[in-house]
Amino acid sequence: MKSIRRILLLTLGGLVALAILVVGAGYLWLRGSLPQTEGDLAIASLTAPVKVLRNDDGLVRIQAENELDLYRALGFVHAQERLWQMDSMRRIGSGRLSEVMGRTTLPHDRFFRTLGFRRLAEANVAKLAPETLAALEAYAEGVNGFLENRSGPLPVEFQVLRYEPEPWTPVDSLLWGRIMALRLSGNWRDELSRARLAGRFSPEQIAELWPAYPADAPVTVAQLNDLIDPEVATALANLLPPGLAPSGASNAWALAGARTASGSPILANDPHLPLDVPGVWFLVRLEAPGITLAGATSPGVPFVLLGHNQQIAWGLTTTHSDTQDFFIERISPENPDQYQTPEGPEDFRVRDEFIRLPGGESIALVVRETRHGPVMSDVIPEASSETGAVLALAWPALREDDGTADALYRMNHAADWAEFREALRQFHAPQQNVVFADTAGNIGFMAPARVPVRRGGNGQHPVPGWSGEFDWIGFVPFEELPKRDNPRDGVIVNANNKIVRDSYPHLIALDWPPPYRAERIGTVLAGAVGTHGITDSVVLQQDSGMRSA
Repeated sequence: MKSIRRILLLTLGGLVALAILVVGAGYLWLRGSLPQTEGDLAIASLTAPVKVLRNDDGLVRIQAENELDLYRALGFVHAQERLWQMDSMRRIGSGRLSEVMGRTTLPHDRFFRTLGFRRLAEANVAKLAPETLAALEAYAEGVNGFLENRSGPLPVEFQVLRYEPEPWTPVDSLLWGRIMALRLSGNWRDELSRARLAGRFSPEQIAELWPAYPADAPVTVAQLNDLIDPEVATALANLLPPGLAPSGASNAWALAGARTASGSPILANDPHLPLDVPGVWFLVRLEAPGITLAGATSPGVPFVLLGHNQQIAWGLTTTHSDTQDFFIERISPENPDQYQTPEGPEDFRVRDEFIRLPGGESIALVVRETRHGPVMSDVIPEASSETGAVLALAWPALREDDGTADALYRMNHAADWAEFREALRQFHAPQQNVVFADTAGNIGFMAPARVPVRRGGNGQHPVPGWSGEFDWIGFVPFEELPKRDNPRDGVIVNANNKIVRDSYPHLIALDWPPPYRAERIGTVLAGAVGTHGITDSVVLQQDSGMRSA
């Protein structure tokens, strides 16, 4: 009996020891996926030596002998630390999650394939300025340099899903911009929500949920309610995963030198995006002859998105403008492959997409487009509408000639206020409030974007597409977009509050976030007359009166 007990104890001890060894070995193996932060590494694409320095907080400083090597090194460092984040971003934007995650993510893939982000980014590459494309290509070379030279295992997410990332391309970087445009544009969900409520509640009741809602606007929706399948509207409104749903808030302010203790302008910005692990931002300092940049980058993109160069600093807040419209397209009763337009029936533009699943199976998807945009109601096949109509989305971000990547490159390189403002001319989507200050003492504000000019309507509800009455007839001219230069009081504040007076000649939005944060900032800064310092802005960013409701 004792011998049996002893054997059992020895066996159990051996199993425990083996388990410890396996866990320890696994831990040591996975540690090999962490970035190498010391020593020398060789990357074939570099044209000269580059230094990558990290401080005790992990913040990265890159010093190169030329600008393109800066982008190569940044791509390498991003891949070292955020490879899974980068790869999942491009899979989401390309509609390719199901290749590695299976049928669970098919609705998301159908959504992004219908939007056509990948196809748009591929066409967009050919329209970029040569210097922008060169930066994106150098960045891709750096990412691929990491993939080709890594000695340890891939991050744990790749191990669990059992696949290896493909080489990086400039198209993948452009996908980031489209995804952020979607993340920061929420009007399409509001339109669907109003459409769902219109059949159940009165215009007055709906107006209570959107206090700024015009009293006469719901009339059109009431007339068209039978053409919108409520199941489709509900499913579309709730389709995005939480990480991409519009949320959060943002603050920015600029003080002229007359209001600061140093006599120089102060710019503060807190973009307030939701707290994620890993986070959206990656803080860096980039130094090469002729250029120094510092601020927030995002893995997948080579540009500083929030920060400063040697002459000018900038920050961003979301405008919450209305740049998305759902058009109700009536299908031709004589031919289901056509929809009605003011000029008569017109064929849907059709393309075939194939979503691959693990194991080799493919799911076919037929994407239809109208003259207004992709038919988003087709994303929900299980709730197919019997109404004789479909919903098409119009949105400036769904254009092949989007110039936002060029704008970011030029913002990073602006030598003065005039160059920076001119760079914003190409900032097409999403609309953002840009607050900036320069070393010459100027402060300014502008809200660049392609903002639609509508023939009719206010953009708050799905509208008929067959009449032409609500068609877009252009975009607000750049020179007429909201802006403010060197205000007399020396203060510029934005916290997603309304940016134009009612007398402004163009429709930016009818729904605005509440103004309490902007009011609080303004109250605090009103007393800053030659006394405000950097520490004061840091304290104000943490003020309890600034928290989102």
